[in-house]
Amino acid sequence: MVASLLLMGLVLRAGLLLRRARLARRPPPAGARRRHVRLARPAVLLVCVGFAGGLASAIWLRGFAPLTSFHGVLASLALVLFVAAARQGTRLERGDTQVRNLHARLGAGALLVGAAAAIAGFILLP
Repeated sequence: MVASLLLMGLVLRAGLLLRRARLARRPPPAGARRRHVRLARPAVLLVCVGFAGGLASAIWLRGFAPLTSFHGVLASLALVLFVAAARQGTRLERGDTQVRNLHARLGAGALLVGAAAAIAGFILLP
């Protein structure tokens, strides 16, 4: 999951390049949009797979009650935010520019909550 969060950091970086260019009213760097989308899709998939793996591990390998820890709550929130950001990103790709700010806020919030979940998960390590 840490690797997927690092990948999401690269996605955020590419997205911020696009945002800076748009706010400065200049064209985005060559390939920035393609790089953002190319990194974002597998990163969201990794987050989903990692969440499912963590949930399965907690239940079947460790005998924890599902999603009762602070880490579990934060991870669930992060997952919802990442999926919501991906959904808005898809709408943005299809030309709905009204969701641009929502997409940006959801993505940044998801990464922050995901980082908090990673930190909260250290206490669960064996």
